[in-house]
Amino acid sequence: MTGSPFQYAVLRAVPRVDRGEFVNIGVIMYCQQAEFLRAQMIIDDARLRGLDPEVDLEAVRTAAQAIVAVCEEASGNARENDGLAVRFGMLTAPRSTVVQPSPIHAGVTQNPERTLADLLSKLVAPAG
Repeated sequence: MTGSPFQYAVLRAVPRVDRGEFVNIGVIMYCQQAEFLRAQMIIDDARLRGLDPEVDLEAVRTAAQAIVAVCEEASGNARENDGLAVRFGMLTAPRSTVVQPSPIHAGVTQNPERTLADLLSKLVAPAG
């Protein structure tokens, strides 16, 4: 059984853009063959406050929720799903904001939902 190729980026909260320090808060994943574009987040207030005690947690949450919402927009036929690749590209473009994407990475999956959950667990969830 072969899998489907996918791309993903880790989403990072950067409380002080001028310092460039970040905490991983989510993962965005795109799998064209499965017509799959999703993002999941785990925002750890304590870790963010460790970088900046005055971090605007509401701004981080709002930016993160916006990314999740854009991924969840309804898509119908294959032509509309060409838009998923465009959306993924826009969401993973480098930016200087409170939530920033990592470089894009690739893999192969047989179950995109499970792979997204695994990436979130491995790359974002606090250890322990």
